[in-house]
Amino acid sequence: MNTNVLLTEDEVTYHSRSKSGEYVSSHMLAVFQKMPYKYKAMISGEYIEPEKMEYAFGTAAHKMILEGRDAFFEKYIVSDGPINEKTGQPYGKTTKAYQEWISSQIGEVISSADFDEIKKMHESCLRHPIIPDFLRPGAVSERVVRAEINGVKCQIRMDLFHPDVGIIDLKTCRDIEFFEYDMRNFGYAFQLAFYRSVLKAATGIDFPVKIIAVDKTQFHIAGVWSIPDAELEIAERINAAALDRLKECRITDQWKTGFERIQIFSLNK
Repeated sequence: MNTNVLLTEDEVTYHSRSKSGEYVSSHMLAVFQKMPYKYKAMISGEYIEPEKMEYAFGTAAHKMILEGRDAFFEKYIVSDGPINEKTGQPYGKTTKAYQEWISSQIGEVISSADFDEIKKMHESCLRHPIIPDFLRPGAVSERVVRAEINGVKCQIRMDLFHPDVGIIDLKTCRDIEFFEYDMRNFGYAFQLAFYRSVLKAATGIDFPVKIIAVDKTQFHIAGVWSIPDAELEIAERINAAALDRLKECRITDQWKTGFERIQIFSLNK
């Protein structure tokens, strides 16, 4: 395999190149599939997607679980901020004291409660009989790959990749017993199928796909899911059809909402 296709790029730059419309990422393709009008509004800067607090937690968990404690502490500072002497409690995040304190910090700050949960999730992954094998030497994290699919420039940022294991994606979830509902609800199969398609376009190789899931219950259970080739091929065909529709929208400059016709309501749906 040609490892030159595996690029190192910071997260902000990567996302800016898909949110500008220069490249299509799995997230932006999902936005397009739901509503082309919203996709157009995002790449034109008319709509900015709000940041979600759980994304920051997930990013920190990824750093600890996939890259280890040393890499985590290179980026993060664990602290609840300055203490209010009158109450004995940390200042609120909206207070002037907290804002002045956080502006002076070099690394990103994560609360002690979040760190404690991430540490337990990491330990659960290390105790798992399969997951540590994915983290063995040769695995690389957060690598970017770019390639054309159906004439559309696409990009992916893989959580973890190992040439012997394939593409590994890490998901945090509320309860692992219901993780397959999350897989369907959030379209994880389409995301991973897109990753596989882009990596194949860049390397000529169909790599296997795995998902590590670890939950936020008191037990912090971790598990591994494999997506069979047959399922990925179905998702890849649906993704390819969406890319074809995207090309058509670019040509016609017609970006529909999907609600142009009268909708039919049924109690049986």
